[in-house]
Amino acid sequence: MATVEELKLRVRELENELIKCKQRRSSEEQVHGRAKIEKMSAEVVDSNPYRKSALLPWLWWEWEEWAASLQKCSQGVALPHQAGLSKVEAAEHTLRNINPDVVFETHNYNITTMDNFTHLMDRISNGGLEEGKPVDLVLSCVDNFEARMAINTACNELGQVWMESGVSENAVSGHIQLIIPGETACFACAPPLVVAASIDEKTLKKDGVCAASLPTTMGVVAGILVQNVLKYLLGFGTVSYYLGYNAMQDFFPTMAMKANPQCDDKHCRRQQEEYKSKETEHPKQEAVEEEEEVVVHEENEWGIELVSEVTEAELQAASGPEPDLPEGITIAYTIPEKEETSGQTVEETDRSLEELMAQMRKM
Repeated sequence: MATVEELKLRVRELENELIKCKQRRSSEEQVHGRAKIEKMSAEVVDSNPYRKSALLPWLWWEWEEWAASLQKCSQGVALPHQAGLSKVEAAEHTLRNINPDVVFETHNYNITTMDNFTHLMDRISNGGLEEGKPVDLVLSCVDNFEARMAINTACNELGQVWMESGVSENAVSGHIQLIIPGETACFACAPPLVVAASIDEKTLKKDGVCAASLPTTMGVVAGILVQNVLKYLLGFGTVSYYLGYNAMQDFFPTMAMKANPQCDDKHCRRQQEEYKSKETEHPKQEAVEEEEEVVVHEENEWGIELVSEVTEAELQAASGPEPDLPEGITIAYTIPEKEETSGQTVEETDRSLEELMAQMRKM
């Protein structure tokens, strides 16, 4: 067990290391600061900024260790030299350094207050790349129900498509959800059990403590969210309406939830009525399967016909037993069981070898 004096000495050492790290980082940024790339290179070169991102996890954990000892940093600071910055500012600085080609707009405020909520709705409606146009998609990565409900209310009122994501309190499960107002369930259509049971969310959390601190779980959920965003915006693959992740069992449940007609959010109910009206005016046309035309030749001089060489009975006889498989997995073929030949004997006979050979010749 370390003494108080030894701990104080260790704290001073860590403070000195932190100062040196900040100075070194500041000088490196001045020397190696990356300018905007006008044309991306097809090859991986030393100046590729994305190689630097591999350092982020190490720096994060290094800073977490220092923060635990010094207790002088705000929660969520990603890099040592960003001590004192808000999480929004720290994230913006880090991401801009990785890729300055991205346009960032940061706002460090509580979205659940009236004034800030009004500003949030304005930025959703007019914050697209083209000024005055709405954004293409809203991503929610907040860590409490109140903030999620604020985003849900704003998107329902504006008819804005958004994706919700989250990690459980025990940090071993998470989910992503695509929400299309009026068409799919919003966040208020199927509230969490805590809310449905009228339990105060604050009783489950300690102030200043984030239980979901397993970076692997958050990394998996974040990767799934980004993948779903790409599929939605670029129009490829199947976009998931709801995809969960259970780290304990490596289980990925997926489903699609319809909007609740008795939803507590009045804007959600209004969006549902508008969606029904659009569906009535413009019903979806069911895809008609085209039947393949049978090729029939008018002339068949040689009388050639295509027939199956293997009968159904022969095919079954050549197949083996089907194993028990999880739902969704099928087999292409099975291997028949080999017949045991060892131990079999030939029936004894009193015939001579010459008689047997003569019988074989007659076959």
